[in-house]
This record gives sequence, structure tokens and C-alpha cells, in this order.
Amino acid sequence: MARPLRIQYPGAFYHVMCRGNERRKIFLDDDDRYRFVKLLAESVAIYNVKLYAYVLMNNHFHLVVQTVRANLSEFMRRFNISYTAWFNFHHRTCGHLYQGRYKSLLVDADNYLLELSRYVHLNPVRSEKMSKCEHIERWRYLKMYPWSSFVGYLSAKLSVKFVAYDLIINMVGNRRAYQRFLFDGIRDGVKDIFEDVRFQTILGGDAFVTMVTNEYLERGSLREQPMYRDMVVRAIAPSEVIACCAEVLSVEISKIKARSSCGVIRGIVADMLYRYSGINQREIGELLGGIEYTAVNMLRCRLQQKRHDPVIQSQYARVERKIRRLCEL
Repeated sequence: MARPLRIQYPGAFYHVMCRGNERRKIFLDDDDRYRFVKLLAESVAIYNVKLYAYVLMNNHFHLVVQTVRANLSEFMRRFNISYTAWFNFHHRTCGHLYQGRYKSLLVDADNYLLELSRYVHLNPVRSEKMSKCEHIERWRYLKMYPWSSFVGYLSAKLSVKFVAYDLIINMVGNRRAYQRFLFDGIRDGVKDIFEDVRFQTILGGDAFVTMVTNEYLERGSLREQPMYRDMVVRAIAPSEVIACCAEVLSVEISKIKARSSCGVIRGIVADMLYRYSGINQREIGELLGGIEYTAVNMLRCRLQQKRHDPVIQSQYARVERKIRRLCEL
């Protein structure tokens, strides 16, 4: 599959995540963490980036940022290279620290920024070990966790200059209300906002996707052509995608929607719906017999693992060619 397109424009909001190579730790001691935060503060200042939230975990980190100058790539390149150089020097290692490129989602801030900040800040209590604890214990642990921007949301006295707190705080009223917002998330659980990701790269609703496509993609960089084409072509109705798959694969639509149907066929259908209809995995699950979005994701992952099979390659290519012809009508 094509790698996700980097969509950049002035004022864009992003969720950025980077994981250690082979899921290894990227922080071995507090010296690493202090240096990471120091380099983050420097990079934010150099590139005029607004940082709204961050969290450091053992083998990955999350950032929520806004790029005033449409320069996410430059910002992340400098930041990641600087920290990798420090880590390798400090620990006398060499080679890649991170698992490929950083991942980023363009965010519809009006509808998702507040919930995204909660997701980032709750990371320290989302581990398997912490999930077994009572919510009060998790809340106490979160308030004491030092490697997150949440401490500045707890108290103005603990705030730092390189984090912009006001935008998110104002969404709920004040710091006390924001703390209650996070506490409720620990106690009651939260919706998985990443169900709403579109085209692997946008966290937003239909209006936001349309705005981005019309205002920025058609006159933007075409360097990553495959994903660009997926977004600017006409979105195909889910029913048309399913009908195309049924015709090419010689299978009845009712069987595609049946849970007992072939996993490869349902995987192809799920992947085509995700790429060409612009709907999210929760909506795809509803079309495939009411399965959970996690099951949809599993169908697509298993398909990718089998794509080396020449028969499956041929099936996938034939379905995609037919759907692309519809896109061009």
C-alpha cells in the first residue's frame, strides 16, 4: 500500500507519534528524557511550532502540534536527528533509533483536539499493568508522572513556556475542568477517536476532509503520488465498491457481508472501502455484518501479510483497476 501523504499548510494541527526500532526503548534513563524535552523545546522555538501536548513512554512518544509555517517535516527531521545523535553518543550505540518515519495525522482541531489531548495525556495509565489498577490509583499515578505536558495542565506553577496550554484549557473553561475531563476518562473510559481516521492520514469529519482536499491537496505537493490520487479522485459510494469487488471476485454480495465468508475476500473489500470510499473502519465494520472496527483492522492486516501470494496479488490488482476506472468517470 502507498505510504500516507504528508499534508502541510499554515496553521495545520497534527498528532505525531514515533516508535523505537523493533519496539525497543528510546529512553534508557532520565538523562535521555531530559535531553529529549530540551531538544523538543529548542525545535519548537526554531521552527515556530505550537506544542499543545506531549508524552514520553519507554519506547515511543506522542506530540500534538500546530505548524504556523507549514513545516512539520522540517521540524520533525531536525528534532529526530538531534535526539538520535544524542542517544547514540550517550549510550555508545549507532544506527537507527526509530522504526521508520514518524507517523502523523492531520487533525480537525475544532472537533478532535480536546479528545486527542486526553488520549495523549492518558498514555501513562493505559499500559496493561496500570489497567488492572483502580481508577483512583491510576489517577494518582498520572498526576505524578513527570514526562508529560499534563503537569502543566494540573497547575500553572508547573507550566513551561514551550507548551501552549490556553487553547485546550479554554475549550473546557479552566484547569480544574480539564482535570475533571481526564479523571472522567480514566473512570469511565473513552471513545477510540482513531476509528474516525480517513485515508490513513486525516482525523476529521466529512467537512474537514472536503476542505483539505479542495483547498490544499489539489495545488499541493504531488511527491507522494499514490496516496494523493486516492484522496483527490471522486469518492466511490460503499455500495459501488462492494459491487465491484463482488463482480471481479465472482462472489455474491450477501456472502461478502457474511462473517463466515473468506477472510481474503473480506480483507480486499475492507481495504478498498477504506481507500476509495473515505469511510472509517467502524463504518466498514457495519457494512461487513456488524463487526467491530478492530476486526476490520485485523482483516486488512492479514491481507497485507498474504499480499506476496500471486493469486491474492492478482485478485487485489483486478479489483483496484476496476474501482480506479470508476474514480475517473
